[in-house]
Amino acid sequence: MPGQHTVAYDITVHDATATTERPTAAREVRVGPGRAARELGLKGTEFDLAVQLGRIRTIPDGDGDGDGDGDGEGRRVDRAEIERLRAGPGFPEALRRSVQAVGATEGAALIDVTKTRFTRLARLGLLVPVKFYLNRYRAVVWLYLAEELRLFAADDRNTPLLTGRMPESLRNRLDTGTDLRPRNWRTRQLGFMLRRADDPWARAGAVASLLGPLHVSQAVPDPYDRSHLNRFRRLPPFRGAPGSPAADLAEELMTAQDPDEIAWLQTDLTRLTEEARAHRPAPRPAPRRPGPAGRTQEAVEPVHGTSRGLLGRWWRGNR
Repeated sequence: MPGQHTVAYDITVHDATATTERPTAAREVRVGPGRAARELGLKGTEFDLAVQLGRIRTIPDGDGDGDGDGDGEGRRVDRAEIERLRAGPGFPEALRRSVQAVGATEGAALIDVTKTRFTRLARLGLLVPVKFYLNRYRAVVWLYLAEELRLFAADDRNTPLLTGRMPESLRNRLDTGTDLRPRNWRTRQLGFMLRRADDPWARAGAVASLLGPLHVSQAVPDPYDRSHLNRFRRLPPFRGAPGSPAADLAEELMTAQDPDEIAWLQTDLTRLTEEARAHRPAPRPAPRRPGPAGRTQEAVEPVHGTSRGLLGRWWRGNR
């Protein structure tokens, strides 16, 4: 139905296991994102987007945790994957074309409409942004896949939306301030994160990344589950200095706003956290055990990562 378009997120998980210590031969056939981008004739931003879209398959780097903030950080590309892409029809132009992202002005020209109409179609959710950036005035600039815009314009069912007067029902929605660009971008971003999540906790963390702390605590009441879940939350793809207007705006765009959006994300988060807990419980303090002279003491289980020190200090201060 026009005006209610959303992007279904892809939860396909590519099983790519990396050992902590890889043999020398394995290192030679896996290259970092910078080198892979150069060999594929892509800019860094184009490579990142290609990875997000699943055009380029990557694997976790055995030297890292695979959870870097950037799309290529902590991941590598198999030599066989590079050769597969290089052997594809129309390489490298076809690959670059598939990840071409354009703004409203170029996008409007691409589908032969005015920039005003293009923006209205995007606000109605009919054109879905793939990324954004903040210009020097801290205004959000949305970018769209040129490939998707061409397909939209080529569909005869969309002809009435591109020419003539826009239907009254859609005009009314615009008059009420409807703008689905942030929500549809978040849905798409969730699909990107889930595609890279190769662990149940990482999948739960991807969903939690789109919710504020209060809504996460409502969906995941156990504090130890939440603490462990926070390790897998992803930061907004655009970040300024902490506390800066740019950083605050990026965080706002990353956080669900509409009640129905929050509700379905919370439902998914509850389910995914239960699945993650069944797969591997979150670290938590061990039960009390008798100590010297009949006193009791808490034995704290080892907690991996940064939560080790935080939990340890918390328990020492609350004994």
